[in-house]
Amino acid sequence: MLARLMDLGFAVPPGICLTVVAYERFVREHDLEPVLQMELERKRYKDMRWEEMWDSALRLRSRFLNATFPADMQSAITESLLHEHVAAPWVVRSSAPAEDAKGTSFAGLHESVVGVRDYGELWDALRTVWASLWSDAAILYRRELALDSRRSRMAVVIQSLVERSPSGVAFGRDPREPRSNRSVVEAVPGLCKDLVDGEVDPDRWIIENADGRIVERRTGGREDADIGPLLGDESLKYLWRVVRSLEEAFDFPPDTEWTGRDDDLVLLQARPMTTAPQDDKAEYLSLRPGPQRLRSLARRVVEELIPQLEAEGRRWSQENLETITDPRLADALQHRLERLSHWKRVYKRDFIPFAHGVRALGRYYNDLMRPDDPYEFLDLLRGADMLASRRNRDLAGLSRGLAKNADLRRALQEWWDSGRKRPELDSALKNVSGGKAFVNKLEKVLAEHFDVAFGDTRLWEERADVIAVILEMSQLEHAPSHRNVSKEARRLEKRFLAAAGPRRKKEAEDVLRIGRLSWRLRDDDNILVGRLESQLRRALDLVAERLHTQGRIPSGKPVPLSAVPLVMEALRHPGGGELTWLEPVSPEGAGKPFADGANRPRQLTGQPASPGMATGAARVIAVPADLARFRAGEVLICDAIQPNMTHLVPLAAAVVERRGGMLIHGAIIAREMGIPCVNGVPAAAHVIRNGDVVTVDGHLGIVTLGEPEFDLETAAAGIVETIGGGPRKRP
Repeated sequence: MLARLMDLGFAVPPGICLTVVAYERFVREHDLEPVLQMELERKRYKDMRWEEMWDSALRLRSRFLNATFPADMQSAITESLLHEHVAAPWVVRSSAPAEDAKGTSFAGLHESVVGVRDYGELWDALRTVWASLWSDAAILYRRELALDSRRSRMAVVIQSLVERSPSGVAFGRDPREPRSNRSVVEAVPGLCKDLVDGEVDPDRWIIENADGRIVERRTGGREDADIGPLLGDESLKYLWRVVRSLEEAFDFPPDTEWTGRDDDLVLLQARPMTTAPQDDKAEYLSLRPGPQRLRSLARRVVEELIPQLEAEGRRWSQENLETITDPRLADALQHRLERLSHWKRVYKRDFIPFAHGVRALGRYYNDLMRPDDPYEFLDLLRGADMLASRRNRDLAGLSRGLAKNADLRRALQEWWDSGRKRPELDSALKNVSGGKAFVNKLEKVLAEHFDVAFGDTRLWEERADVIAVILEMSQLEHAPSHRNVSKEARRLEKRFLAAAGPRRKKEAEDVLRIGRLSWRLRDDDNILVGRLESQLRRALDLVAERLHTQGRIPSGKPVPLSAVPLVMEALRHPGGGELTWLEPVSPEGAGKPFADGANRPRQLTGQPASPGMATGAARVIAVPADLARFRAGEVLICDAIQPNMTHLVPLAAAVVERRGGMLIHGAIIAREMGIPCVNGVPAAAHVIRNGDVVTVDGHLGIVTLGEPEFDLETAAAGIVETIGGGPRKRP
């Protein structure tokens, strides 16, 4: 496309093009094709979540960046740049063969590197652009377009950096209203990169193509916005006429990047526009919000949303719903349902994008440090003061107290074994030394940490299940506790900032700060939303009690969310007959174990999420009641470890999850505690049954069903004893 622009007489920066042959040779010399094949075929595309694609993309990026650049290729590129007078600093642009095709524009999905100053940076930039062919966003986009990723290749354009002002983009049609016959121009002071990356809010104009009339003007919200628009009317008309001539020459509305103005205008890039109805890439581009977006989210989430969410949960827990009238209870229920819906919208709009701060940290760290382990950056997140961590520390403290008081532990176990109902716990322990203090601490822990929902159950009401976990913890030789990781994190942080150097130190500090915040608050927001769900369930339970008293529903019949409008109407207008509603239907096959007599696989493959090997008896966690059945030394099998159940992880020999990703809760906690974890295992909770002996290989991402068959396999797992019905990993 740049060559065609030159043929048409437009000014473009001087440069050279590395064809796909260079990419193919680089891949071949470093034997990357089998690595690509393994990552792309580990699971069927349709079964991979985007978190798993991000993991694959991170591993592939690490392999590309850590590969050496062939010396003869360096010489050939250097000679070509000198011969064509392509002077530094350079811009290194992606140019995949399918990138600028009609209907399949990859604009924004592949990377370009601006401001490359020397040859060392140039080799890094080329590897970065090649690796971006395998970013999670690009992989997802190709999947949606049904393109064969195995045939993907990447050419690269190296150009001299033209630094003029202003710079911007121009569209032959308004991307928001592609059927309108209007062009759109956006401009920022300085480099076009600042606009594309979302770093600077642009000026924007909308122009009627029929007559060149400017129908809308908008000045960007910048510090220098008071100096007036970046383009005068004549310069704007000149640029508009260029866009119109490109459309006439190419027979498609162009998406053009430019810099300068009037006779000093330079075209940096042109490609076919793709319109929103045919090609909405917003989902893929949102997978990596830029630094400005993350900084804005950090302020909003930390300073506004989390405090508001926490305060609302606290208010709801303090409301005396038990004594209010039926109509007021109906109003309270309606209010809670509306507010919960509001917070779920906020969760999707703000909390999920902010979670990408951790991924931005991972990519930044790996690009800078080039570690052998692409997940080394996770060590910077260790020891974060999350709500779940505080809960787990408090539970560990209670378990250590039990371990030191044999009489108290015995009395608590007897209460549990007797049915956990009568007598009440405080009565059962009142004559035991330390009993009253234990009950007081337990009540405080329950109120602070367990007023949350797990499915349709309030964990606050299932205190016996919490006690079962504490009893299990107290039997361990060493009560679980997070080891002191703050020193390790500080040492790694020091290395990280030293590698950034004075020029990039502030930037690296900002990336690290946002990464840590996004990880901590991404975990906390789940728990805080779970608290609202618990308080909504509390109101529903009170509604059910009153309707039972009125004879309108059977005793113990739970009220699903789908029936809330019906029960609110019943509370406001008493005296009707018995209420009925359609019960929620579980998805086909949900919760069903692998059929008896079916040939179950010997091995299951998933993502290697936390290194190590362990063998133990499987315990499937599918419903809240399963939490109390978990025993120390078992292998935790579940759909996904939620923040509200991470207190089980310290008891587990290993973790296996259906949901995949290195940055989901189970993987992070397992890695922090040194417990093997394999996730992204399809139907893990259906194929594996309670009591099955399983071996979890967190190095390769393999779960083996059945007793180990070889001495080597047993030795590798480090099995020395049996705990909780199955072998346990050597400490």
